[in-house]
Amino acid sequence: MTTPELPGLQQAGPNAQYAGPDGRVVPVLTRSGHESTNTTQSGDCVRVSGVSVAHTPATRIWFGQVSNKPGYRSLPHHHGEAETGGYVLSGHGRIYFGANYAQWFDMTNGDWVFVPPYMPHVEANMSITDDLIWLTTRTPENIVINLDEIDDHLLEGFRRV
Repeated sequence: MTTPELPGLQQAGPNAQYAGPDGRVVPVLTRSGHESTNTTQSGDCVRVSGVSVAHTPATRIWFGQVSNKPGYRSLPHHHGEAETGGYVLSGHGRIYFGANYAQWFDMTNGDWVFVPPYMPHVEANMSITDDLIWLTTRTPENIVINLDEIDDHLLEGFRRV
C-alpha cells in the first residue's frame, strides 16, 4: 500500500497524537477478522470492536458490533459517562429499562437507539431462532458496568432458549 503525497494538503486542527512512527497521520484500517475482543462483555451480549483504544489511536470513540445469540440477553448494565448509539443490522431486539426493567422498546432491522449515560438497561434477543446483530458507537470508550442479575420472568415477553 502506498500513500500518495498531496501537495498543499493541510491537516485541519491538531492531530499529532494520531501520527504513526513515520510522523504521518493516516486512517487506521481494521480488517474483518482482526477486530478486538478485548472489551468488557455483559452476559450473553458479545461486543467486538472495530475502532477503539484497544487497537487504534482512537481516544474518544468506541465503535463495534454487538450480538446476542437466539433467546439470550445481556446482564443489567449501564455505560457510565458514555453516550451510546445503536443501529440494528438484523434480528429482533428489545431494550428493557426503567424501574424493574418494566419498560421497553422493540427494535428491528434499520432501527436506531440512543441510550443516555448511566441508564441501567438490558439488551435482549427476542428471537429463539435468529441472531440479533447491531452496530454500536459509544463515547468516550466502551464503558460497561454490569449490575446485579435479575430473573428472566421480570422481563416481559423474554424467553430464553
